[in-house]
Amino acid sequence: MTALSRRRFLALGGAGAAAAVAGSALAAESPAADAADGAVGMLYDATRCIGCKACVAACAEANDLVPDTRLSDGLTQSPADLNSHTKNIIKLYRSADGAEWSFVKRQCMHCVDPGCVAGCPFGALSKGDGGIVGWDSGRCIGCRYCEVACPFGVPKFEWDRFNPRIVKCEMCRHLLAKDGQPACTRVCPAEAVIFGKRDDLLADAKRRIAANPRRYFEKRVYGEHEGGGLQVLYLSHVPFSRLGLPDLGPTSIPETNAAVKKGLTHLGIFPALAFATMSVFIRRAWKEHEEEVRRAGPAGVEAEQL
Repeated sequence: MTALSRRRFLALGGAGAAAAVAGSALAAESPAADAADGAVGMLYDATRCIGCKACVAACAEANDLVPDTRLSDGLTQSPADLNSHTKNIIKLYRSADGAEWSFVKRQCMHCVDPGCVAGCPFGALSKGDGGIVGWDSGRCIGCRYCEVACPFGVPKFEWDRFNPRIVKCEMCRHLLAKDGQPACTRVCPAEAVIFGKRDDLLADAKRRIAANPRRYFEKRVYGEHEGGGLQVLYLSHVPFSRLGLPDLGPTSIPETNAAVKKGLTHLGIFPALAFATMSVFIRRAWKEHEEEVRRAGPAGVEAEQL
């Protein structure tokens, strides 16, 4: 299917229905307060990462991804950010004067209350065992609304395939029953990223901060409360914003949208607004795919290829 025929399909056959369904999905009530109970996750400690990229190679192998490498002056370089061939990546942040720097690992954050799940018109994205956010090809219509709804810019669309997928980290759920953990945490030589129950990881992170409070930025764990809570937690010695992590409040996207919908419904204008909003997002998503390929990294972050 060509890009044009796909665009026509979305515009003429699916956009209206998707908008109506997505409007309801986006405004769905947020999960119960104990949604994180029993959830698995990862803890990434930027102060321990040595930038070896063993996790990147292991992820590509475990998920049958053809490594995305770019040639520059005869040298092979790693991709600058997540893309349709890359579910996990190590990036380097360095300040302009070189005085401040850090590695950062990027992958799906597996939000406790995910915007991508709430925003998907047909339930192609859902939370499964352990709260892992997975993708179902049989339900996906290729609207890419998950890309718009994710505050971390994680889901990527395969523009170069006849039967494209939405590509994102699914925490190697196919390996969990076999090896007990994702490929990236299994191979990390410095244990900069570890796998486990979210509650246990959060307690571990807080113990590290208590043992060495000067080592960690603001003595806090990113993901404990941000966006309603994340299952991938971060510790860092530099401001989290430097690592491309957005400054989110404690309320999740679905919960915020539910509050907005409630107010608009009382005014009787929600259905029309949901239809118009979804249509605009779909059109914009299609027009911006070339820019997505060129984009070097998350806004406001100095990223370098290693």
